[in-house]
Amino acid sequence: MLPTDPRPRPGPRLRTGVAHRPLVQFVLLFAAVAAALLAGAAPASAHAALTGTDPGQGSVVQQAPEKVTLHFSEQVAMAEDSIRVLDPKGKRVDTGEIKDVGGDKGASYERRLLAGLPDGTFTVAWKGVSTDSHPVSGAFSFSIGAPSETTVQLTGEAAGEGAVGALYGIARYLSYAAFAVVAGGAAFVLICWPAGAGARPLQRLLAYGWITLTAATFALLLLRGPYANGGKLSELLDLGQISAVLQTKTGAALVSRLLLLAAAALFIAVLFGAYAQREDEKEKRDLRFGLGFGGTVVAAGIASTWALSEHASSGIQTGIAMPVDVLHLLAVAAWLGGLTALLVALFKVPGIQASAVRRFSMLAFSSVTVLAVTGIYQSWRQVGSWSALTGTAYGQLLVVKIGLIAVLLGVGWISRRWTARLAETEETGASGASEPGATAGSVKVIGQRNKVTAAAGASGTSGTSGTSGAPEASEASGASGASEGSGPAGAEPRDAERAAQLARQQAAMATARRKQQRDADPGRAGLRRSVLTEAGIALVLLAVTTALTATEPGRTLEELEQSAPAAATSGPVDLELPFDAKGENGKGEVRINLTPGRTGTNELHLWATDPDGRPLDLPEIKAAFTLKDKNIGPLPVTPDRIVAGHWSSTGVQIPMGGEWEIAVTVRSSDIDQVTVRKNVQLG
Repeated sequence: MLPTDPRPRPGPRLRTGVAHRPLVQFVLLFAAVAAALLAGAAPASAHAALTGTDPGQGSVVQQAPEKVTLHFSEQVAMAEDSIRVLDPKGKRVDTGEIKDVGGDKGASYERRLLAGLPDGTFTVAWKGVSTDSHPVSGAFSFSIGAPSETTVQLTGEAAGEGAVGALYGIARYLSYAAFAVVAGGAAFVLICWPAGAGARPLQRLLAYGWITLTAATFALLLLRGPYANGGKLSELLDLGQISAVLQTKTGAALVSRLLLLAAAALFIAVLFGAYAQREDEKEKRDLRFGLGFGGTVVAAGIASTWALSEHASSGIQTGIAMPVDVLHLLAVAAWLGGLTALLVALFKVPGIQASAVRRFSMLAFSSVTVLAVTGIYQSWRQVGSWSALTGTAYGQLLVVKIGLIAVLLGVGWISRRWTARLAETEETGASGASEPGATAGSVKVIGQRNKVTAAAGASGTSGTSGTSGAPEASEASGASGASEGSGPAGAEPRDAERAAQLARQQAAMATARRKQQRDADPGRAGLRRSVLTEAGIALVLLAVTTALTATEPGRTLEELEQSAPAAATSGPVDLELPFDAKGENGKGEVRINLTPGRTGTNELHLWATDPDGRPLDLPEIKAAFTLKDKNIGPLPVTPDRIVAGHWSSTGVQIPMGGEWEIAVTVRSSDIDQVTVRKNVQLG
C-alpha cells in the first residue's frame, strides 16, 4: 500500500492534489541525499578478502620456508584446519596451531611447515568466516626450487556453495519474509485495525509466520556448520560442528533469536486471546498500549540478531550502522508485513473498514520515510562511489532494489486511489444511513454499499445488522439466520442428520452471497488487485534484499582492486630498448625476449644490433630483475654468448607476479657502458 499523507480530505480533488506532495518531496529528498552521500568515500570493508601471502601466489623460492602467512583485509575466524598445506602428492605438510600474527596492524595468520620439504609445487588451501558472518575460502600455490607436477585436488564444495548453500539461502529468505509477516501483521492489527484481532485469517497468518520464522532459524543453526566449512548435508547433525557454531557470533545471534521467538509466541497468544476477548474499552486500550510497547521491544530484539551478525557489524561506523540496520528492518516489516495483512483481510475478512486502510496508509508513510533515510545511509556505507554502484554486483543489485521500490510505489499509488474511492463510498453510505428506512449495518463495512438486498434492508433484522461486528460474529449470525429461515415456521426436520446437512448448505449459501456482494463492489475489487500486485513485487524485493546480504559490498571490491598490484600478464615478453654507451660501437638497440614470461622458470634471449640493424658483438651484456614494491632483487642474470649479437640464459626464476623492472647493462668497451630499464608485468 502506498504511503501517503493520511489526513482525510472532503473531496477527491483535494485528496488527490495533496497526495502528490509527499511523493514529490520524497523523490527530491532521496535524489539530493543520495548524490551527497555517494559523492564521497571513506575506507570500509565487509566480507574478508585475501590481500597477500608469504610465499606469494605462484612464487618460486630456493629454500624451503618455515611457515606460510596469509594476510586479510579484516579479521577472520579460523578453525583448527582452516589453513592446510599439501605437497605435490597431496600429503599435508603443515604442523602446529594457526597463529594470529597481525596484531594492531592488520589481520595476518601463519602456520608452520614441516622441516626438510623437498622441491616441487605446494598447495595452500584456506577457509574462514569473516566478521560479517559470511564464509570465505580459497587456495594458492608456491614452488620450492622449481615448479613440478602436482596431484592435489581439493575435494568438497567451496564454502557457501552446493546444496547446503542453496538451502541456507532459502532459509535466510524465509526468515526475512516470516519476520516481516509477524512484525508487520501485529503492527497492522494494533495500529490500523484493532477489531481484526478477532479475525481468524489474520490469526492464522501470524501463527504461520511465527512457525516459519522459528523453523527457518533452526534450519540456519543446523546448516551453519556445513555452510561455513564447505561441508555436505550429511554433516547436518554433526554435534561437533553444532557446538563450534554455538561459540561463534552467528550462532549466538541465532540462539538469541530463538529465545526472543518464545517471547513473540506469548505476545501473539495475548494479542489473539485476552486482547481479542476484552469488551471493556478502557481495559482494551491499556492492554493494547502494553502489547505495543512489548511487541516493539521483541521485534527490535529479533531485528538486532541480523544487525549483530551481518554487514552492519563490520566496516566503518558500526556503532551507527547496527541501530540503523534495526530501524531499516523494522520499517521494511511494518510496510511489507502490514501490506500482507491488508491483502489477507481484503480477501478473507468481510468486515475490513476503509478507516483501517487509511490508518495503514499512515503507517506505510512513516515506514517508507524511515526506510528511505536508513537505506541511503546503508547504500553509502556499502557502495561509497558511483563507479561501485554500476560496476560491481552489489551495486547492480542495489539498483535493481531501488527500481523495484519505485515500481512498488507506483502500484501503491494506484492502491491509494482505490482507497480514496472506498472512503468516499463509506462516507456516502454513512450519510444515507440517517435517512428513513436506511439500515445502519449496510454502511459500516466495505463492499456492502447499496448491494444489500431489498428484503434485508427493509427487515432490519438483527442478523443483518450483525455484519458490522467482528467477522466471526458475522459468519455465525449468517449461519444461524439461514438455519432459522429454513422450511415453514415451526416445522421440525424428521431426520437430525438431514437437518444438519441442510443447515450447512444454507450457511454456505449465505457465505457465498456475502462474498458475491463484496466482490460486486468495484472499489474493493480494485484495491484487492492492486494490493495483490504490491505483494508480488514485495516478494521479489525481499529476494533481492536477501541476495544483497550475501554479496561482497562494492566499496570493499574497489578498495581491494586499488590496493592490489596491477594484473600480471602471462606469455612471452618482447622488448626493444635503444642504448647509447658512447665510444666506438656504443650506440644501438637491444632486443629482449623472456619466455614464457610468468612466475617460475623462464628463458631469456638478448640480441644487440647497430643503428643499421647489423648484429653488434659487445664485450659484455647482462640483465637484472627487480620487484620494488616487494623489495625483491635485483636478481642478476649473466647470459651466455651464442653467436655474435646473441646471448641467452635458461633457468631465469621469477618468484612472484607483479610489476618487474628489467635492467640491461651494455658494455661497449673497457670504460664505456650504459644501463637501460623497462617495467613489465609478469605473472
